[in-house]
Amino acid sequence: MTDIATTTHRVSAGYDIVVAEAGDRSGPAVVFIHGSGPGASGASNFRQNIAAFVAAGYRVILPDMIGYGGSSKPEGIDYTLQLFTDTLYEALVAHGLTRASLVGNSLGGGVALQLALDHPDFVHNLVLMAPGCVAPREAYFVMPGITKMVSSFGGPEFDLAEQKRLVTNLVHPDFAPQIPDALVAERFAVARTQPKDVLMRMRTPDLSPRLADITQPVFVLWGLNDEFCPEAHARLFLDHCPDVRAITFGRTGHWVQVERAAEFNAYVTEFLDARR
Repeated sequence: MTDIATTTHRVSAGYDIVVAEAGDRSGPAVVFIHGSGPGASGASNFRQNIAAFVAAGYRVILPDMIGYGGSSKPEGIDYTLQLFTDTLYEALVAHGLTRASLVGNSLGGGVALQLALDHPDFVHNLVLMAPGCVAPREAYFVMPGITKMVSSFGGPEFDLAEQKRLVTNLVHPDFAPQIPDALVAERFAVARTQPKDVLMRMRTPDLSPRLADITQPVFVLWGLNDEFCPEAHARLFLDHCPDVRAITFGRTGHWVQVERAAEFNAYVTEFLDARR
């Protein structure tokens, strides 16, 4: 089992951001940025990937963004993309990072894009799995997966069974039986501490007009059966990013890094190895 150490960093406005870490501290840093949803955290989103990246010699960084995991979950605020990005960047700098490759899923992909735009010298490479924030917020909130996710979160009917239903919505039906009960329970424990504002007051811009400004190498991975972020958005990156490659997976939903873990680990470590 891979050893994981956890540190909490106090950032602006008094928020605490939890950063987990595994691997050789002298290796190239790879920051895994989780997506949104009830119970999301760095470890629960990327547990099937950590060991492979550590074995490949990388310093694996797993932050919990504000509102998620063990980090602060303030109420009565808008959860903007800039808030996610600024608090994450401040925590990563406090953690001693000066340059890193970013691996972002869903909302985490949007945060990775914003971080690359705001701090281009910090970001070495971008690996994006079904990234969000490349369409208006309203377009995402009519996607079937997000509609199901938002409808019950925080209500009296939100229980462990509902948590399991939401997690299985992230993956293709063929993969759903493989989701372990321990993962569902882990996310449910986090979800019970999250205010509804985390989802209901999320505010994300459409970054697609700025994709041409992303100069770092970009690797996009997408499931063809994604019900949260449409696979057609991969074309936005292919059309506008100056240095990009993309791969899609059949019979795969929103969690490429989970549903196709072995392939994901091989493809992404090869991509990063070539650009060390």
